[in-house]
This record gives sequence, structure tokens and C-alpha cells, in this order.
Amino acid sequence: MSPPLPEPRRADAESVELAVGAARAADAKGGSDVVVLDVASVSTFCDVFVIASGRSDRQVRTMAEEVEAELRRGWDRSPLRIEGLDHGQWVVLDYGDVVVHLFDLPTRDYYTLERLWADGVRRAWVLAPVRS
Repeated sequence: MSPPLPEPRRADAESVELAVGAARAADAKGGSDVVVLDVASVSTFCDVFVIASGRSDRQVRTMAEEVEAELRRGWDRSPLRIEGLDHGQWVVLDYGDVVVHLFDLPTRDYYTLERLWADGVRRAWVLAPVRS
């Protein structure tokens, strides 16, 4: 008889809390279709994706600035890298355990990260507790 399969790895509470903070920051700046996706069981480079859309490159940049400010303010975290801020079509803020993807609508529709990472687990974030 073979041993039972181990439980799939899940993001730790601190990573999820950080992701929820990022999701709320994007939402506060009008981000749409905000998703927190636990990819710990299928990724070796991060635990959680935050994905959100903006209506324009300006809004995408504004969301990125708000996410960065909120995570610095509430968690004393700064991104390891930021990519795409100049163009505002797809901005990536890499916090190591959490990666925030902010898209304009056509770019998000084209890349469909949720479909590519469909084995990840969507996490509720709207009512989730977060640091005050």
C-alpha cells in the first residue's frame, strides 16, 4: 500500500495578509476584477499572486503607487523589483512571496493569468482580516 499523498502546499498567513493588503490598495484606486490567487502548490518562485485591472495606463500606475505605499506603510515591505511602470499596460511588483500584477484591460484579457494558473486557489480578500 502506498503512503498517502501530502497535502498541497499553501501560502502562509503572512503572505496571504500581505496579498490582501495589496488587493485592498488596488481596489481603493478603482481596480476591477481583483483576484488573490494562492499559487504556492504550483509555483516555486512565489506563494500568492494579486491580479487587478485598470481602465487606463494612468490608473494602472496609480494602483501600483498605492500598493507600494500601503505595503510599505502597513507591513514595512518594499518590492524587490518593479517592472512595467513606464508603460502602464502590465505592472509587476515583486515582493518575493507575493507578486502583484496590475493590467490594463486588453493586456489582462490577452495574457489571462488566472487561466494559466488555474490550479491555484482563489482566496477571499474583501472581508478577510488584515492588520490595522
